[in-house]
Amino acid sequence: MTAHELDALVRRALEEDIGSGDVTTLATVPEGARARARITQKAPGVIFGLEAAEATFRALDAEIGFERLVAEGRWREEGGPVMSAEGRARALLTGERTALNFLGHLSGVATLAARAACEVRGSGTYVLDTRKTLPGLRALEKAAVAAGGARNHRAGLYDAILIKENHIAAAGGITRAVELARAAAPELAATLELEVRTPAEIDEALAAGATRLLLDNMSDEELRAAVSQVSGRAHLEASGGVTLQTLAGRARTGVQSVSMGALTHSAPALDLSLALELAS
Repeated sequence: MTAHELDALVRRALEEDIGSGDVTTLATVPEGARARARITQKAPGVIFGLEAAEATFRALDAEIGFERLVAEGRWREEGGPVMSAEGRARALLTGERTALNFLGHLSGVATLAARAACEVRGSGTYVLDTRKTLPGLRALEKAAVAAGGARNHRAGLYDAILIKENHIAAAGGITRAVELARAAAPELAATLELEVRTPAEIDEALAAGATRLLLDNMSDEELRAAVSQVSGRAHLEASGGVTLQTLAGRARTGVQSVSMGALTHSAPALDLSLALELAS
């Protein structure tokens, strides 16, 4: 996400929260008051999203100064100080919730990605994210996934071919779907991926030249059988209802990757707090 895109996203978030004005802060905080705010991590996890938090405060006070107190992408078991900001007290209080929303959510994604990567460490399998992201936040969420140690799948519908069961039905079969996709986007043909559900579909996909197969909602036993059947002729991705509890088992089947939509659609926010100290 570019700086311009981030600023636009932050403006929309602030407009949603502030509306016609922060009535509480305007009523209780003197206009010229200055303060120092400190954000603290209160639970184990990985911090990510400092740029979004800073952009939030900066949109309300362009002269706010920041100090980052932790490196992004690093696991901290005990938590601790995250960042400090110094500037107009009104700006810090008005931007507090929006800044923490960005930072807490993105740190939660990074934290879940770190836990997921830990589950498959040493197996030779890696964890992928999906397109199951919050509207407007995909670029930030995918950056958080990478910061946590998992990997990014396609960014959208434009940068990779992934033929799923509905595409296959519309095209008239696996072979025809692959032919049509390669003809329409030859520059993406080398990484074309195809969803398969049965041994017969695996055989047809390989015969059609697919080099990546998506094994959706298969049991571990079915995944092991698919790995044996393919025997290294294609990259195999396991998908469907994957959790932290099932990741290690998926990895042990021998697939090359496991995609996990929960990294972005179900990551709990990392617990953070902001304390404000008025300048004397």
